[in-house]
Amino acid sequence: MIDVLGRSPVAPPPRTRPTGITRLAIGFQRYPVAAFTLVGLIVGALFYYLAPRLAHNIFAIVAVAGGVPLIWINLKEMLKGRFNVDTIASLAIIGAVGLGQFLAGALVVLMQSGGQAIEDYGLRRANRSLDNLLRRAPSVAHLREGSSFVDIAAAEIKVGDVILIRPGDIIAADGIVIEGTGNVDEAAMTGEPVPLAKSTGDRVYSGTINLNGNFLAKTTSTAAESKYELIVRMVQRAQGERAPINRLANQYTPAFTAVTLLVTGAVLLFTHDPVRGLSVLVVATPCPLIIATPLAVLSAVNKAASMNIIVKSGAAVEQAGSVTTVVFDKTGTLTSGQPVLTDICGLVDPHTADSILSLCAPLELLSAHVLAESVVREGRRRGYSLEPASDVVEVPGQGLAGSVGTTRVAIGSAGFLRSQDIVVSQTVVENRSVLASSGKTVALVAISGVVSAMLVFEDRLRPEARATLNRLRAMGINKIIMLTGDSPETAGVIAQQVGIDDFSARLVPEQKLEKVQDLSATSTVMMVGDGINDAPALATAAVGIALGGHGAGIATDAADIVITVENVERVADIITIGRRMVTVAKQGILFGIGASIFLMMLASAGKIAPATGAVLQELLDLATILNALRVR
Repeated sequence: MIDVLGRSPVAPPPRTRPTGITRLAIGFQRYPVAAFTLVGLIVGALFYYLAPRLAHNIFAIVAVAGGVPLIWINLKEMLKGRFNVDTIASLAIIGAVGLGQFLAGALVVLMQSGGQAIEDYGLRRANRSLDNLLRRAPSVAHLREGSSFVDIAAAEIKVGDVILIRPGDIIAADGIVIEGTGNVDEAAMTGEPVPLAKSTGDRVYSGTINLNGNFLAKTTSTAAESKYELIVRMVQRAQGERAPINRLANQYTPAFTAVTLLVTGAVLLFTHDPVRGLSVLVVATPCPLIIATPLAVLSAVNKAASMNIIVKSGAAVEQAGSVTTVVFDKTGTLTSGQPVLTDICGLVDPHTADSILSLCAPLELLSAHVLAESVVREGRRRGYSLEPASDVVEVPGQGLAGSVGTTRVAIGSAGFLRSQDIVVSQTVVENRSVLASSGKTVALVAISGVVSAMLVFEDRLRPEARATLNRLRAMGINKIIMLTGDSPETAGVIAQQVGIDDFSARLVPEQKLEKVQDLSATSTVMMVGDGINDAPALATAAVGIALGGHGAGIATDAADIVITVENVERVADIITIGRRMVTVAKQGILFGIGASIFLMMLASAGKIAPATGAVLQELLDLATILNALRVR
């Protein structure tokens, strides 16, 4: 048990729901024009039958006082050369006031100003996943200073600090346990429902919760650089970006504005009825076209976030919906990515398994490759004191070399060892092939320039991998390819197990990149990987997906989408979300245009009064916003 000294964090005050008066005050502050207009319309409606003249004057005040700021904003945009559907609304307000149709004018003001409030409501609904992330963001850390602990803000944590994690604490920064034990809930980060036992040497992550036990962790990042904060920033950035389908919707607005003005002009020319022309302007504002599409994108981003899929931009969601080819890396993607070092085969006396591991582990300590982690883990299990190697050179996906004390060590493929001027005999190659033919991964070890051992790893297929590929085929994606830097023998075994006929093995990152480029010439490619060697291909594909549960930072940086759970089935999930988002967004575009044109036809025929048209438009806005939220 760790002796805890110092003060406890101050509990935040309980959150209370705002009262009706508070909500009204907030509404006036955030949306003054909309709030003023709504109150004015309600008051005017109360006097509509009791004192019609008074109601008429109230509607006039609302239309003028509420319309002036909206018209002024639109006028400034027009002076900058930006003409959009707000121009129609401004003309409708001016026409209503000029013709004495003050109720219609007030309703148009409410439609325009209230649209922002309705959109914000939709944003809050769609933003629930981000809100959940932010609520779990750590705020306090218990920093060790000498023999005691002091509470500091999580933002003040530095790399190398030692922090205390108590039961119920949200871990403030990524780190490694150096003393004590605990059980940590990592569901928010990895999707793993079962709490994980943590002890000396285990990694812990920011944003996860210690359920019981006390332990000390040495931080490996600041709070701002932690994996959890990276996820939050990626979600926030994605919400601030627009997908191409949004820009597609915006392309319709100038043409629609022009058509509306032409129809209005024709109505005035042939009917000489300004009220009928006003009705056309009132029903023509296609708010569904403007609002519903961004909401569909935002809802898709947050739907993905709720499934531990972090999308960096709305464009990535749209592209995911149009994917025709999916390319998978093998190690850490189709396989578990946590290979176990099952055997150390010494080839040269006097090297034993222990002496070989004592040289390999310090070197692998500096590598981000998934095989390196299993070597380091085994070295720690055997109690070795791991001091990092020096003069380390790594070729991603091929191997690395460095000095452990005075001994030069190289670990990797036969090709990598030869690039280090190390002779690899045909016998060694044949022995390696025999092991690889059974689906095992083999790395050669050269000590002082001589091939001295083979490290044998076994990496099991992810239990959901085959079902995921079957699901992709059922979705109509029949071109599924595996690219790997592993041996052809090992790759063949995994490909057979998962049901992939098309695969390429022993590829360096440049070759993976070339393969993706070639495929991209004829199809929309999604690349799924998890390591540094996948980063170029991830960046080149139309959609790059990084399995970020344990992947290197450069892979998550290069990818468009990051899956933070150890579940490759999320690849099929994001394609499904993308397809649904595109469908709903296009529905919003077509519905907005179609409904507005239909109402314009009725208004042109004199079937809709200006006030009635404003009410119908408001209902259409609400309907399309609710439709956009179906993506969630």
